[in-house]
Amino acid sequence: MEDTQFLKDLEKDCKTKDDEWAVICQLRAQELLAIGDTIKLLNDDDALDLFKKTLPTPSLLQITFTGKALKQSALAVLKKHKGDFRLNLIALALKGKKVSFDKVITMIDEMSALLKSEQVQDNDKKAYCEQLIDTTEDKVKELELSVSDLSKAVADAKEGVATLAEELESLAAGIKALDKQVAEGTEQRKEEHADSTETLTSDNAAKELIGFAKNRMNKFYNPKMYKAPPAREMSEEAFAQVAPPPPPETAGAYAKKGGESGGVIAMMDTMVADLDKEIQEITVAEKEAQSEYEQFMKDSATKRAQDAKSIEDKEGAKADLEAKLLKDKEAKTSTMKEAMATHEFLADVHGDCDWLLTNFDTRKTARAGEIDAMTKAKAVLSGADYSLIQRSEVQHHRM
Repeated sequence: MEDTQFLKDLEKDCKTKDDEWAVICQLRAQELLAIGDTIKLLNDDDALDLFKKTLPTPSLLQITFTGKALKQSALAVLKKHKGDFRLNLIALALKGKKVSFDKVITMIDEMSALLKSEQVQDNDKKAYCEQLIDTTEDKVKELELSVSDLSKAVADAKEGVATLAEELESLAAGIKALDKQVAEGTEQRKEEHADSTETLTSDNAAKELIGFAKNRMNKFYNPKMYKAPPAREMSEEAFAQVAPPPPPETAGAYAKKGGESGGVIAMMDTMVADLDKEIQEITVAEKEAQSEYEQFMKDSATKRAQDAKSIEDKEGAKADLEAKLLKDKEAKTSTMKEAMATHEFLADVHGDCDWLLTNFDTRKTARAGEIDAMTKAKAVLSGADYSLIQRSEVQHHRM
């Protein structure tokens, strides 16, 4: 806000100074031209010859004639240039009946002092303009560099926010897929465990049944190997479901089939061995499957916790980056406005200073020439021999 107000005040002051400077330059140009014409008139060969004849041994008539002639010539020159009040004052003085060259010389001195003062003003303004233009151009470059840096920062932040958004979306999808895999794995483990339990139950029941059958055959064929059932025996109905029916009655005496029974018992032992092997395999497989399932659940939980932590971290980073993006955008907009205002100010400074900077040397040379000419005119009006002044200058230049 302070820079903006300063800029407005400076623009207003510069506009006022521009208007005042335009009037001064116009009046000064008219003044310089009038003074130059006056000096040219006073330095004219005829005037110099007249001065040479009259000034060394002046007489009242010669002084009167010379004063009148100079006064008329000066008035004629001054009438060609109107507008500068200082020239009007000189004209008014020359129109007086008792005009004094001393007064004109005083005016010339004042004009010379004024021209020197104006030259000092030009010098000061030239230095001020050069310094202000240099400082403003540096500021423009600095602001443009800041805009460029902020533009890059905004682009990088946008890209970073987009990347984080994609990563968050991917992590969320990963967690969702992981949860689905855990649910499916759990369901599969339940089914596998149920199948294993059912198979083991069936195998154990089959072993038990075969054991009952073998014991029953041993009771008949191998009494010594018979084992009495525990206190809790299978019900007759259950045994009836698994035991073979009794052999049919025959008319003749029955002989034990010892050899055949041994083959049947051996076959039942083989069946039990097969069942034991299957039970062992199922038990080992079940244990391994459960262990793998538990490891899978552990790894899944770890993975899910890591992904959840990553989501939390990335959401925080995304929020910070979005805040930075907003801040950089605002800074970029503000800096661009400041850069535009500084460009406009620089254009105004150039508008105020370029003419002076371009014409400074020409104006300085012309002003120095006018001051030199007025110095010579003053010497002549003061009674010096102009020819001696010229010879002195020639000798000075030769040296």
